[in-house]
Amino acid sequence: MKIKLTAKPGTTSEIKTGNWREQHYPEIDHEKCIGCGMCDTVCPEGICFNTGEKNKAGKFFYEKDLDYCKGCGLCAEACPVKAITMREEKK
Repeated sequence: MKIKLTAKPGTTSEIKTGNWREQHYPEIDHEKCIGCGMCDTVCPEGICFNTGEKNKAGKFFYEKDLDYCKGCGLCAEACPVKAITMREEKK
C-alpha cells in the first residue's frame, strides 16, 4: 500500500508551534541581562528578540515570544551571565 501525503511547508514564524513545548520555558531576568544577544543568536526558532528598549544598566532589553518556543534551553545555556532560567511549564 502506498500513501501519498503532501503537507504545505511552513516555518515557526508562520505557524505558532509553542504548544509543542515540552516541560520548560525560558524566563529572562532583565536586571541581570547584559544585552549581548547570545540568546537571539543560538535560538533555533528566533524567539528571543531585542525590543529596542534598554534596562536600568543601559543595555538592550531582550524579550521572548513563547508562541514559538520549544523549551530546548539553548538560550539559557548560552547566556554568559545566567540571566535566563528555564522554568517548569504548568499546563
